[in-house]
Amino acid sequence: MYLKHLSLTNFRLFIRLDMEMPRRILLLIGDNAQGKTSFLESIYYLSTFTSFHTQVGRQLINFKAVEEDLAVSRIVADFQRGSQTHRIEVRLIKEPNGTGKDRFRKEILVDSVHKTAQEGLGYFNAVLFLPQMTRILEGGPEERRRYLNLVVCQAFPDYAAALAEYSQGLVRRNALLKQLAERGGDRKQLLFWDDLLAKRGSQIIYRRIHALNELENHARRIHQRLTNAQEVLRMDYQPSFDPIPHPNGQIALPLEVNVDRERITQEQIYLGFMERLQSLQREEIARGQTCIGPHRDEIRFLSNRIDLGEYGSRGQIRTALMSLKLAEAAWLEEKTGQTPVILLDEMMSELDLQRRKDLLNYLEDVEQALITTTDLRMFPENFEQRCTVWRINQGVVQPLQTAQG
Repeated sequence: MYLKHLSLTNFRLFIRLDMEMPRRILLLIGDNAQGKTSFLESIYYLSTFTSFHTQVGRQLINFKAVEEDLAVSRIVADFQRGSQTHRIEVRLIKEPNGTGKDRFRKEILVDSVHKTAQEGLGYFNAVLFLPQMTRILEGGPEERRRYLNLVVCQAFPDYAAALAEYSQGLVRRNALLKQLAERGGDRKQLLFWDDLLAKRGSQIIYRRIHALNELENHARRIHQRLTNAQEVLRMDYQPSFDPIPHPNGQIALPLEVNVDRERITQEQIYLGFMERLQSLQREEIARGQTCIGPHRDEIRFLSNRIDLGEYGSRGQIRTALMSLKLAEAAWLEEKTGQTPVILLDEMMSELDLQRRKDLLNYLEDVEQALITTTDLRMFPENFEQRCTVWRINQGVVQPLQTAQG
């Protein structure tokens, strides 16, 4: 899979951009705050229909255009998927809602056919690396859950539907729990929401178990290559509802012990989840909230049994993140049969010379990679000569060099 053409209108810093995209590796050079990251963000948006930077849609619209009563931002891309060329378009629209306030909405079209966000997932796949993504390892559990959700949704659009239904059901169930705590009532009202959460929650947990095991296999191999076999990377999934039963009084397993959950069926997860929700009913009514479920899952990243989120150095965290993102690309290719577009923002900073060399060697095998930098001197000259080089300044892109064949 690779991009053939990209058009941006009123997206972030870009008033208008219309470019044919190079096939292999693009180096985009520019100073800070010139639009490099926004350029990559626009491409990633086509794969997930959400921004890693912000969940406020109006912030994606150009700051001048958004002052108008009606403001429209457009991302349009032609891309090759297998033997076919497709077009995907996203329109981000800010408009009056008739009450003196604005509303924001988005329209998605695939080959000129309107799609919902869930229907549009899976057509175009991309993997994005930003320096700020170290918060996947260093931040709170919600950062890791969000990252995993964005990855899995690209391969399994039904996962996005399960997440949406689970989230809606969670809100309704929590409201009912508070009502039962404050006013009393028939607890059997919870059965409908218990069933919904268990059905959708078991679907989410099942997908997470398998996705994380498969991602870990790819990441471990890549990480050994990037660290000269000096470090072993592991991902430890800690589900809030663990489908593996633990006898009463048994202590939790330590981080370094592998737990095999892959043999557990989705039906077994559903039945166990239902049973656990019912056993916690009294406590959850008292608390007014649902205490277990995938909305409280945790994932920890370990290198040589050291929790990187707690004790990892900046270099270790950056390398582990790169291994994770490259594993994400390999996993998406495995699941979809298509190589995703690789988007790397300032990925050379904080890597030593050997790790830079190993990473660039790895990129030689990708179908299309877009790399941003403030300094071409970070790259070996022989690598630069094999790339197409563009310069960006205040949202204006100019080609400098075409890759040598």
